[in-house]
Amino acid sequence: MKRFHVHVSVDDLAASIRFYSAVFASTPTVQKPDYAKWMLDDPRINFAISQRGAPVGVDHLGIQVDSAEELAGLHAQLQAAELASVAESGTCCYAESNKHWTTDPSGIAWESYHTLADAPTFNGQPDAQASASACCAPAAEPVRFTVRPKTSCAPGSGCC
Repeated sequence: MKRFHVHVSVDDLAASIRFYSAVFASTPTVQKPDYAKWMLDDPRINFAISQRGAPVGVDHLGIQVDSAEELAGLHAQLQAAELASVAESGTCCYAESNKHWTTDPSGIAWESYHTLADAPTFNGQPDAQASASACCAPAAEPVRFTVRPKTSCAPGSGCC
């Protein structure tokens, strides 16, 4: 079964953990000094945040799968659509996985991946602060989103 994945770079990890724990009504499944992840079933999402010096905002999106067969199926979809992709295996973030990266037309990195095992350190490096990258996404410039609430948005107005 597939799980949607979102990775967000944050500037204040502790405040972000409090915020997302309230939003999800759950504490992180994984928590490190520079990273936190919620593996939720409702909604079915792998939501990760990190504080590693990358610009604040959406770092990348993805689809996590449970098997090598599902990963091969997602890769076949990319190939059928003639989308360029980069295969990668090994340690990324705090997990060992096999994956394929692609970039959408707006420059947002997407990964499809199968997690094989947890990793004790970021990207398998002895120094958890060795990289300023939030994760292993290709070097394409991701699109960053800023949400600004509408002052005139009221329940029933159709703007929310």
